[in-house]
Amino acid sequence: MDKKVIFAVAGSGKTTFVVESIRPEYKYLVLTYTDANYDNLTNKITAKHNGKWPSNVTLMTWFRFLFRFCYKPFLADAVQSKGLIFESNSNLKATKDSLSFYLSSNRYFYSNRLSLFIEKFILIEEIKERIEEFFDYLIIDEVQDIAGRDFSFLEKIMTSNVNMLFVGDFYQHTYDTSRDGNVNQSLFTDFVKYEKRFENKGFIIDDSTLINSWRCSEEICSFVRNNLGIKIFSNKVQTDCSTIKLITNEDEQRQIYTDDKIIKLHYKESYKWGNGHRNWGDVKGEDCFGDVCVFINKTTQSLFKKGKLMDMAEISRNKLYVAITRAHNSVFFVFE
Repeated sequence: MDKKVIFAVAGSGKTTFVVESIRPEYKYLVLTYTDANYDNLTNKITAKHNGKWPSNVTLMTWFRFLFRFCYKPFLADAVQSKGLIFESNSNLKATKDSLSFYLSSNRYFYSNRLSLFIEKFILIEEIKERIEEFFDYLIIDEVQDIAGRDFSFLEKIMTSNVNMLFVGDFYQHTYDTSRDGNVNQSLFTDFVKYEKRFENKGFIIDDSTLINSWRCSEEICSFVRNNLGIKIFSNKVQTDCSTIKLITNEDEQRQIYTDDKIIKLHYKESYKWGNGHRNWGDVKGEDCFGDVCVFINKTTQSLFKKGKLMDMAEISRNKLYVAITRAHNSVFFVFE
């Protein structure tokens, strides 16, 4: 079986690569984590097939896969869950052997424990056999979004006897909705160790195919490499219309601030600033911005001035990386 994980960069065409990898002679299970990328994949797969959905492709979000494909065929009648809730269980006395550890009082699975429930009450071999029965390929787009107990579950089904292609950007992991206590807490603190988790399951590591961005200029990519330590290069022809710089002149700041065409990105609490303002990490996956204004919060300002942005906490660095790499044209930094 061919098993490969491709580590990509922002704007490198990850989803397009996934869609172009689909061939008519095989049956595919395609998974992604977010609803936004599910919609993106839906549109691109449909467009490739002249507006019709190909019969050999099944597309699901990660949690639909867990609930509909893994849980329902085996235990839906016995457990009778109504669905999922995306919050943590406040019942600290519940043990892993009781349903109250996994289900709320009104019969909804806690999303961060559904994969553990499946591992505990359904044989993993049965899940793997079900995948093998219906599909030739398992593809996961934005694999970096799978964390916590979900990553442990993913490792178990990695040994299924089907071809696998996973694509993701390690440094675009910006949130942990699957976090449950300290399970896989350090998963995204060391890229080499993260790679090793895939290698241990027989995966080929590809860190070169999608290392160039079609979105960001070389000037922006160079800033990211030198200041955030992330290897990203540009496919764009260098022009004079793209720049990345700190804006300190008040007149220039005012001009940028009042320009509705320039998205303004903040570390957090962007709602306090009004329309046209978003948080750094919330624009992940979006590809519609020309110029971007990145507001640098007080905590980050000293690191920015010292040229030590690499010392940021991993999640904060990743969110800043996402913010900077939204720009098709220029990036303007302003101290908040």
